[in-house]
Amino acid sequence: MEESSNFIHNFIDEEIAEGKYAYGDIVTRFPPEPNGYLHIGHAKALVIDFSTAEKYGGYCNLRFDDTNPDKEDTEYVDAIQEDIRWLGYEWKNLCYGSEYFDICYAYATQLIEKGAAYVCDLNKDEMKEYRGTLTQPGKDSPYRNRSIEENLDLFRRMKAGEFPDGSHTLRAKIDMASPNINMRDPAIYRILHKSHHQTADKWCIYPMYDFAHPIQDALEGVTHSLCSLEYEDHRPLYNWVVEQCGFSKKPRQIEFARLNLTNTVMSKRYLRSLVEDSVVDGWDDPRMPTLCGLRRRGYTPDAIKNFLTRAGVAKTNSLIDYALLEYCVREELNEQAQRRVAVLDPVKLIIDNYPKDKEETFTLPNHPGNPEFGSREVPFSKELWIDRSDFALVPPPKFFRLKPDGEVRLMGAYIVKCGEIITDNNGNVTEIHCTADLESGCGMPADGRKIKGTIHWISACHAADITVKLYESLLTLQNPSDIPEDKEYADFMNENSVVTLTGCKAEPSLITDENTHFQFVRTGYFVRDCKTPNVYNRTVSLKDSFKP
Repeated sequence: MEESSNFIHNFIDEEIAEGKYAYGDIVTRFPPEPNGYLHIGHAKALVIDFSTAEKYGGYCNLRFDDTNPDKEDTEYVDAIQEDIRWLGYEWKNLCYGSEYFDICYAYATQLIEKGAAYVCDLNKDEMKEYRGTLTQPGKDSPYRNRSIEENLDLFRRMKAGEFPDGSHTLRAKIDMASPNINMRDPAIYRILHKSHHQTADKWCIYPMYDFAHPIQDALEGVTHSLCSLEYEDHRPLYNWVVEQCGFSKKPRQIEFARLNLTNTVMSKRYLRSLVEDSVVDGWDDPRMPTLCGLRRRGYTPDAIKNFLTRAGVAKTNSLIDYALLEYCVREELNEQAQRRVAVLDPVKLIIDNYPKDKEETFTLPNHPGNPEFGSREVPFSKELWIDRSDFALVPPPKFFRLKPDGEVRLMGAYIVKCGEIITDNNGNVTEIHCTADLESGCGMPADGRKIKGTIHWISACHAADITVKLYESLLTLQNPSDIPEDKEYADFMNENSVVTLTGCKAEPSLITDENTHFQFVRTGYFVRDCKTPNVYNRTVSLKDSFKP
């Protein structure tokens, strides 16, 4: 599968060719808000920021956008750093938006002094009314022409905590008739009496993102401010702030399309509600699109980065099939995951002609396609567990597994022929008796007959008990952006998003192996759960529905 083109790199290539920048000059930043855990959508921005700086010999800063203390927390700060490092990236400078509060206040004061900002008393609803619409210009605030002296006095009193939340805002004085609503005297400071996770109670006014972000970029020497497409209409305001504050080196804002995945919601607010309402098992629930959830489910950093590279960097929004992400992790695990045997729905298979007290081992490869992975010894005895789906009382056409009077190969061991079948009062099979061709071993039968089916098995007296969890998407809605107005995401929750299988059986080496990722032969790829002993989460099935 070919990589998609990257128009951001094309822009930078042109700038370097024109002599605007040299190799090593490129500086980017990744600016997450610490009010939740990173998800796969954030990973796209993260990879773009870090890989762009890396490609051109520059560096990327990690800057926490903590200008809104309402839901920010050090828990998220720590988790974000862990996720970035898990993906294999390292920032040059660790910054916080709150480190710039004094500087932002000074620049805001400077704007007031030059007549480019004013204190407004309109409340939120009134500001919305005055702002106008896409087809109608806005109206000047009645407070727009306050004197510089009055504005400076009010702004100082806002900072001193004299006014309640929402009573005053500091607004940029631009153009209420601008066709771009973002340029119609946007708020650049608001009052919020809320303790901050970094500055405690030092501040009760906080800069708005659109004001703070360009200042922070310029101060850090960011050359390219890469952000998602919804900020395209904010770019004139970004440039206005940089210009009005007098920065000589102006960062270039470039927007790219956000990542949209089928059956996946990446609204941080919605994901938080799932956690707070205990719909999921925390931010790292394997059904969540968070990086910690994907990690717990068995997705690897390389698979995620490979997926993002193949999805590409585009200028227009599109919906990416989640199957592409599954394809990428399946492709990697097929090469790297060692094979182990597990029976998820066990039924007893008894070999009548096998000695009761006899035990032996058969050698199975850890990876049939890679001899360097070595092999392991798997114990064998008279009583085995096989998967219930590998037996049929009334077999369908072309059923090559075990059936009445039929023969099948036990993977890596003997050929067995089905004999007596024991059922309970409900007709459910409880035991299958068979006889083994004890001369076949791991080879072909002596008479040359062909055995078409091979099934996996586990020695009953050696088996380890495990619990397996099978995951599907949280939502049944393919395109979350198409949700009807009269519906909520909760109306499309997948009742089968997790299925827990208890009483599963596994070969003993699965429990003692230091590896975490495995292919359960003929079943799928699984990872050992990081929270609960002897629980294995299915990362992805063996069957691939994606066509590259």
